[in-house]
Amino acid sequence: MSDEAAIDPSAPPSGTGCVECDEAGGWWFHLRRCAACGHIGCCDDSPAKHATAHYRATGHPVIRSFEPGEDWFWNYDTEELYSSGPELAPPAGHPTDQSVPGPAGRVPHNWAETLR
Repeated sequence: MSDEAAIDPSAPPSGTGCVECDEAGGWWFHLRRCAACGHIGCCDDSPAKHATAHYRATGHPVIRSFEPGEDWFWNYDTEELYSSGPELAPPAGHPTDQSVPGPAGRVPHNWAETLR
């Protein structure tokens, strides 16, 4: 991966869910982790698209999936997908007992109809 300058392997994740969705009482489909600062945001299939908003606000171009068992990276600047990359500070994903979509209790019953 040629984008390692945009990655800080020592930055821990900001939590177990999307920072902004948690603050606003929202919900997410999948989670993404900023490889530069650890910010956890929701994916572009989620209603609020906070991971992309974080990139636009900060210029941090590289994210990694924060889904358990997934280790791919995405670079917003180059629109390149990497099947793997450097190890980041643990944990590598949200808790396996956390619902997807999540969090439990905030996901509307018709959530699948609201995506995209």
